[in-house]
Amino acid sequence: MNLSRRDTLLGTAALAAVPLMTSTQVKAAVPVADKQAPSYYRYKVGDAVVTVVSDGKNVFPLTDAFITNAKKDEVAAELEKAFMPPGMMAIYFAPLVIQTGGKLVVIDTGNGALAKTNSKGNNGLFHDNLAAAGFDAKAVDMVVISHFHGDHVNGLLTADGTPAFPNAEVLVPATEWKFWMDDGEMSRAKGDRMVGLFKNNRNIFEKGLNKKVTPYEWNKELAPGLTSVETVGHTPGHTSYVLASGSGKVFIQSDVTNNPNPFATHPEWHAFFDQDADVAEKTRRRVYDMVVAEKLQVQGFHYPFPGLGNVVKDGAGYRVIPAAWNSSM
Repeated sequence: MNLSRRDTLLGTAALAAVPLMTSTQVKAAVPVADKQAPSYYRYKVGDAVVTVVSDGKNVFPLTDAFITNAKKDEVAAELEKAFMPPGMMAIYFAPLVIQTGGKLVVIDTGNGALAKTNSKGNNGLFHDNLAAAGFDAKAVDMVVISHFHGDHVNGLLTADGTPAFPNAEVLVPATEWKFWMDDGEMSRAKGDRMVGLFKNNRNIFEKGLNKKVTPYEWNKELAPGLTSVETVGHTPGHTSYVLASGSGKVFIQSDVTNNPNPFATHPEWHAFFDQDADVAEKTRRRVYDMVVAEKLQVQGFHYPFPGLGNVVKDGAGYRVIPAAWNSSM
């Protein structure tokens, strides 16, 4: 059969149209993904397994009051150097689950179930991600609290006010417990924030948990390989931890800094949420000088997820170098 030049051109045009139609149909059938995968990350410290479980983040406009001893424009310039959105501050939240010596241990609990609704799903995600990571809250042996701010203790309760970890022993810093449970301290609280913190803590620990907690001292092994460390200033009983197993060791810094940009790069800057800002600064420098000297890895509750890195000295401040992501332990 002989094909004319016109027949050939028409056939070629028809064939060319087929992949275009198919491509359009395939694209139209695929829904647009607007959610990330569940956020958790595992690594080993010797024989201990650490799972970092994201509670989400909070992004808000930078204000003059956020850092009390630096100008807003100066702070904003530093945040832009770190490629953060202009005029905005981001705070991340990442409780830990540690499997050590046959114990299942949670360190801090995130913003709580009510925050998930109030933040439109941006934080309060700890319990969702905990389940996604394969953990049952009923199987947790102990919950260790670093200090009594809402983003660390609110997840102790469910949305209906009952214990979120019904079979766990709840361990709290003795100094922190003494301060927030002192009626005299509560009567002397000034400002909406401090008054609100006292009210929130009394609701959680008195009403929700019926004071069923175990106060602990510093420099004590709370679980196999997990030792409490005094890091006061952020709150009167603020506590960090060293997790050691075999040749592995990591410093769990709780809130020694918030987001390292700008609080590691500028350790002299005082955040409004540091209860004793001068002491918090001294603690920050003392801890970071120690982890630099000992080349300890640091796990930061408010570092960008998953929050594991190394700290190096950088001029008058410090810089956090994120640890490389491992696809397996």
